[in-house]
Amino acid sequence: MASKAPVADQQKQVQENIHLQIKSFCMSMDELLLPDVKKINEGIESSEQSNPAPRRSGLSFAIGRNTPSVKHHDVPETRPLERADVSQRLKDLIGYTLDIKPSQIPHKEAGQGLFLNGECDVGAVVAMYPGVIYSPAYYRYIPGYPRVNAQNSYLITRYDGTVINAQPWGFGGETRDFWDGFTVPEIRPNMQGGEKGPDRFWKLLSKPLDQRQLGNRGNILEGRNPLALAHFANHPAKDMAPNVMICPYDFPLTENEMRVYIPNVVFGDAEEVKMKRFGSFWFKLGGSRNGGSDIPVLKTLVLVATRALCDEEVLLNYRLSNSKRRPEWYTPVDEEEDRRRWS
Repeated sequence: MASKAPVADQQKQVQENIHLQIKSFCMSMDELLLPDVKKINEGIESSEQSNPAPRRSGLSFAIGRNTPSVKHHDVPETRPLERADVSQRLKDLIGYTLDIKPSQIPHKEAGQGLFLNGECDVGAVVAMYPGVIYSPAYYRYIPGYPRVNAQNSYLITRYDGTVINAQPWGFGGETRDFWDGFTVPEIRPNMQGGEKGPDRFWKLLSKPLDQRQLGNRGNILEGRNPLALAHFANHPAKDMAPNVMICPYDFPLTENEMRVYIPNVVFGDAEEVKMKRFGSFWFKLGGSRNGGSDIPVLKTLVLVATRALCDEEVLLNYRLSNSKRRPEWYTPVDEEEDRRRWS
């Protein structure tokens, strides 16, 4: 049925499916992290009856502020759960969560791997790719430009040229707080083994980056998001098959209540700049918006299961370019497909 539908209809169906899954995930996270709304409302009513002073909103009550703050990002109160607790409770609700532990890939550079803890069906959104989103207009601001991947293996590109840099996100954090993409959230990885190379690497990144060219305004994000770990998925070794695939997900920014669980911020202006590619170069065309859509979106990526998964390592086909020297550990999953992809 899908093959008979126009490409535009296929894309629409995929986006709707992914969005429904993300929405369900966000509702589960709200259930875990948000205080009892009824108790908060009762507290507000009690406060108003005993104190006829200027009315306070539910938000101001939740965060305990008596006076408005100046230039401060109000962070709503959440339950004081550690990330490990949130992860386990999410598994109880949706059937799976994610762990980071030593990879089963048999090569010395495999390091830590991403593991599904629990079970999920084919087509399930397994993980979200976190970090800073760069449109082609802002490539030159990616750290390390023009050799952006020389010291950063946590970059990924969508088919429309959007690049996501997960390096600043690291392992996520232990709180819900404002994040501008320039500092690494509090690091407390839930993984086995002692401190190895990757751990020291993330700690080195915990220093704020140079903000003189600050281009993103940031958002209040939930650092305890258990699914915001897609950047730790490894490429399968020889005779192993990938079990997830990349799926672009255009998150509609009109979904304000879900925004806190989308682990991305945009570098540059919120208004998208249209670009056209000529060979290896991108040129600004003028105009903006999202391919004719009036709804502003956040151009993100998720990993989707290509088969039913159960307590196993998450493996993603990296599909590295066949025109450049590949790492020794890289074995193409399908050389013919790679040729088509990079032709």
